[in-house]
Amino acid sequence: MQLLNTLYVTTPDSYLHLENDTVRIEVERQTRLRVPLHHVGAVVCLGNVMLSTPLMHRLADSGIGLVLLDSHGRFKARLEGPVSGNVLLRQAQYERSRDDAFALGIARNCVAGKIKNARQVLLRGAREAKDATDAASLGRSADDLAAALRALPPAADLDTLRGLEGEAARQYFAGLNLIVRADARAAFRMDGRSRRPPRDRLNALLSFLYSMLMNDCRSAIEAAGLDPQVGFLHALRPGRAALALDLMEEFRAVADRLALTLINRGQLGADDFIEREGGAVLLEGDARKAVVVAWQERKQEELTHPLLEQPVPLGVVPLVQARLLARSLRGEMPEYLPFIIR
Repeated sequence: MQLLNTLYVTTPDSYLHLENDTVRIEVERQTRLRVPLHHVGAVVCLGNVMLSTPLMHRLADSGIGLVLLDSHGRFKARLEGPVSGNVLLRQAQYERSRDDAFALGIARNCVAGKIKNARQVLLRGAREAKDATDAASLGRSADDLAAALRALPPAADLDTLRGLEGEAARQYFAGLNLIVRADARAAFRMDGRSRRPPRDRLNALLSFLYSMLMNDCRSAIEAAGLDPQVGFLHALRPGRAALALDLMEEFRAVADRLALTLINRGQLGADDFIEREGGAVLLEGDARKAVVVAWQERKQEELTHPLLEQPVPLGVVPLVQARLLARSLRGEMPEYLPFIIR
């Protein structure tokens, strides 16, 4: 599958170079891995990873995306070959982006998908809570998100819509603390969402997962022939993949669920994070590898897509949604329908 063959390189000071039709990965001049290029759909390098120029040329020629993330998991750069895609589809995308009513409709549905899926995380947490007080508090937070959903249809402009999304996100992240198991809450407590850099362990884990999710969503947007820079909910800025960010919103809850699972099952602990000077917190060493493996395994789990009505690996759902978005831009669907977690 297109989104299940990403090569992640997380070991510091790794060196990647081309060897015939194979990517060879060395650490301290010792070969750690060889991967045939025809098995690779994208290469993601985290932190201090070096690549040879011939390999970068070959990746570009073969249409294999190269993504560079810093040690926090934040996006730094992407190398890709000549842009393909349907010029008529992109023309429709540009025209639709200037249609205020259409853009607001797409943005509203992106936010609705995000809030609905976030609410499912809280409701599941309430059902599984061992403490009645926690369950009641999570239930109230879920009710607050239901109220936010009811407020979306009357929103008359993007600023109002973004304000509703921001308040819903604040309520949601406050509730996440209660889903973390009781004996881990002190180590993984978060005081709201913090980025650039993350200020606590849960934020650091979420940022790391979101960076991988972002790469998957951008790849899906590009595979559908769309321009990742021109979105509807997120404002256009130079170098910002606004449409990929739009698509990403409905999938954030998938990353959130995985983060909570890793913590609650004890697969990650306080010692798997370090605090840098200035208060930045980030995942370290083997913990990053464990999260990457867990993410890839999660993407291979199958679920039934409500529109396709057939089993689909979770990792392929962003590609399906990107194609549905393309259909709505062409006028083949009355509106874009986000993916809702069941």
